[in-house]
Amino acid sequence: MRILYLLFAVIFFLFQAAPGSADPLFADTAECRSNGNFCRAGPCPPTFTASGSCQGGLLKCCSK
Repeated sequence: MRILYLLFAVIFFLFQAAPGSADPLFADTAECRSNGNFCRAGPCPPTFTASGSCQGGLLKCCSK
């Protein structure tokens, strides 16, 4: 039974995020959000326009 606690602790520490490893997976998503825009799967809301893509082209970057 004690091995389960040890196994849980090892798994817990393996999936911890390392400090400074928050690099964005997709550069287009980071660029969209850095400009104050947001990503959306469907069409942009009526007062917004699609100004690019996110998630490698899967989503739309909506801007005011």
